[in-house]
Amino acid sequence: MAEPLPGPSPASTRGQRLALFAGLTAVLCAGLWLFSPILTPFVLAAVIAYFLDPTAYRLTQLGLPRTLAALLLVATLVATAFLMLLLLYPLLISQVTILLQRLPSYVLGIGTATRDAVAALAERFPDVFDARLQDLAVGQAGAIISYLGTSAAKLLGGGVALFHVFTYVTVTPVVCFYLLRDWPAMLRRIDGWLPRRSAASLREIARETDRILSAWLRGQLLCCALLAVYYAIALSAIRLELGLTVGLMAGVLSFIPYIGSITGLITALALALAQFGSWNGVLLVLGIFLAGQIVEGYLIYPRLLGDRVQLHAVWVIFALFAGGIAFGFLGVLLAVPLAAVLGVIIRHWMQRYLESPLYQEPPHPQPDPAGR
Repeated sequence: MAEPLPGPSPASTRGQRLALFAGLTAVLCAGLWLFSPILTPFVLAAVIAYFLDPTAYRLTQLGLPRTLAALLLVATLVATAFLMLLLLYPLLISQVTILLQRLPSYVLGIGTATRDAVAALAERFPDVFDARLQDLAVGQAGAIISYLGTSAAKLLGGGVALFHVFTYVTVTPVVCFYLLRDWPAMLRRIDGWLPRRSAASLREIARETDRILSAWLRGQLLCCALLAVYYAIALSAIRLELGLTVGLMAGVLSFIPYIGSITGLITALALALAQFGSWNGVLLVLGIFLAGQIVEGYLIYPRLLGDRVQLHAVWVIFALFAGGIAFGFLGVLLAVPLAAVLGVIIRHWMQRYLESPLYQEPPHPQPDPAGR
């Protein structure tokens, strides 16, 4: 009777797994680097499909075919985006026109307010603030406001060319439809490719990543929408001429923790000082943003996200900036999902480490100095 052929040793299997993991990582990084200029609409479509998948699943539970559910959701999303574009784009263009028309008066208002503030400080501290320092402060403040206003006008006015709207409008919805339609089949296919020995652990990591990422993404988008509406209405209510644009910008940038609120606050304070020419308007803007931070920190964020999201704000900020530097807007889209995956893997590894003999093995007994 012939003896069975020996199977692969555990060492060789472990080496094959490491080689496979290293090879897939290298291919993924090389593909991102090589195709990053054209991947953005595809990644954006994948993010939208992931966001819409629970709704598509509920529609299929009601008896709607998956293809029809995907088509209905994508069409609704496109119609909503088109409607918002029709409503908001003329308002934004009108605000850009106002910015270009009022920019000289804004610079003059900032200069006057800065001169008055420096003059008040010069009266209190005459040895520190002299005439040359006053002129320098006024000139630099005016130059900064002029540069920021011109840059913002160019950014908003040339937004169509900047974001290649034609590509996004045509490619992203089509890719999103196919991904949303085939999402369950793709997940089953990927699950069938998992190595049998590690399948249970990989499924657990995938479920935990999905739980954290879905809670963060949906909660953060709702937070951004609510803050954008609040800031836009509140800043427009105090008659800040560019309040709508600044409020929407602050709400959208709240996707990056703290950065959006700080950016919106600084911009609104500068515009209020330039427009009103007094510190009363500055205090009103400051009160609006302080109230927004209180509402976000104590009402919106705990109710929408709470303890379900295990992504620290510093980790999210680092991931977004690192992804943006490495791959631009594509990196920003991939930053939070990759941060969530890495966070789950690190926690999973730490749990295994804390349960391993490497951690739990007691220290060796110390010899008795007296020899007893």
